[in-house]
Amino acid sequence: MSNRTPIGVERRMFLRCTGAIGAAAALTAGLSACGGPSSTTEGGAEKGSGDGTIEAGISYPLSTGFDPMITSGATPLAANLHVFEGLVDLDPATLEARPALATELPKKINATTYRATLREGATFHDGSPVTADDVVFSFERILDPENVSLMAQFLPFIDTVKAVDKGTVEFKLKYPFALFGSRISVARVVPKKIVEADIKAFDAKPVGSGPYKIVQATRENKIVFEAHDKYNGAHPAKAKKMVWRLIADPSARVSAMESGRVQVIEDVPYIDVSRLESKAKVESVQSFGLLFLMFNCAVKPFDDKRVRQALHHALDTEKIISTAMVGNAAAATGYLQSTHPDHHKASTGYSHDPDKARKLLSEAGAGKLSITVLTTDTGWVKDVAPLIKESFEAVGVRTKLSIAQSAAQYAKVDQGEFEVLVAPGDPSVFGNDVDLLLRWFYAGFWPEKRYGWGKSAEYKKVVSLLDKAAKQADSARRKELWGQVTDLLAEEVPLYPILHRKLPTAWDDKALSGFRPLPTTGVSFLDVGRA
Repeated sequence: MSNRTPIGVERRMFLRCTGAIGAAAALTAGLSACGGPSSTTEGGAEKGSGDGTIEAGISYPLSTGFDPMITSGATPLAANLHVFEGLVDLDPATLEARPALATELPKKINATTYRATLREGATFHDGSPVTADDVVFSFERILDPENVSLMAQFLPFIDTVKAVDKGTVEFKLKYPFALFGSRISVARVVPKKIVEADIKAFDAKPVGSGPYKIVQATRENKIVFEAHDKYNGAHPAKAKKMVWRLIADPSARVSAMESGRVQVIEDVPYIDVSRLESKAKVESVQSFGLLFLMFNCAVKPFDDKRVRQALHHALDTEKIISTAMVGNAAAATGYLQSTHPDHHKASTGYSHDPDKARKLLSEAGAGKLSITVLTTDTGWVKDVAPLIKESFEAVGVRTKLSIAQSAAQYAKVDQGEFEVLVAPGDPSVFGNDVDLLLRWFYAGFWPEKRYGWGKSAEYKKVVSLLDKAAKQADSARRKELWGQVTDLLAEEVPLYPILHRKLPTAWDDKALSGFRPLPTTGVSFLDVGRA
């Protein structure tokens, strides 16, 4: 394809803008560096009362296009759940794998071969049939290194993809990968002829096979969807139309919910949860989404794990949760949140222990430490930052806060010009299996390029254990190996969670049927209708 190199160039430019090779950190920040403020002044037309229209208040800007191969913005990712299908998709609320374009989860032929059969009669929004050639094209464009696809890092085990016939696709793997069935959900199927004809037009106005199609997308205003009438899958549109209003300002979003202008808002400000409970259904769902503490392990004294451990012990996490987050988080007891089915309580814990923090700093020769802590300007993170400074200074660590947009902070990080970073992150928007969640922060780019841990023996051990677990067919043994990784990371803490946040969503349960709040950034209206 002649357009491959330009895609790669454009993607690299985008990464420079957003710092988005580590896009999960920016996802919960909405990637605001490349998007303008959302409109909050448009009138209340299309209110949706009795006309089959769902209206939602979305908190993050439309910061990228919709091409599912490369998009990393929170809003287009959520939109794509409705527009595209994979062979396998994840249930938005439970994150469990379920067949989508495939009639069932891919069938294992042998240790390195899988086959998937396509749903008969599936069509793209332009009316053309979904074929095995489209599936092969969709995977190959992700795997092509010239395309610099964000999704490629999640599919390193795939060797080849071929069409057996018009309705059957066969995968050959480089090595056995036990999580194949759920992991391929990261790949959305796109129409080959449309993408090849004009990739920029496709990115701006995507064409998929999902239950909804996008008919309008205005960066600082709204996204408008209509039902795909020829959709024949298990989750047809239950509303004729959706209007997602992009309302970045938290108070404006709350006002839109209170006035009835929208039936749902995501990312309810923690301070407004009680206020909205009298007018709407509000639920805070425990997520993997974490606030982490990351150190530049390539510079002293942060190359000494005792210093890293000391600053974790210095944190009064319970005060942070109760004061800044109004109780909407849980202190980390391991890398995964406690509600995750594969949660492992780490052998090393970090309770608030100022005396231990001082002792560790003294033993490491860092008793008079002075640091600059970079944080992102996400609303709730800005609320947390002063309490982190207070905790560090209480154990004698002079602390300066530097608060700025995510892209600016990651530009410093990627140049090695930082000491400590506090930031949000949530790779669970891509998948919920432990291998994916661990590899995001602990294999490849982050440890090797961001926090300077890639040359350590401990890093090599982490990667070795992850590789061993990925090839392990026995689920109990796999979980045991992941537990070993968690224990090692909890002791070393080059990057490690402080807490896992809850995500508050508000909705009008009298106006909507079937709505479920999500454990990840975004909203889903699959199987949701107007009551």
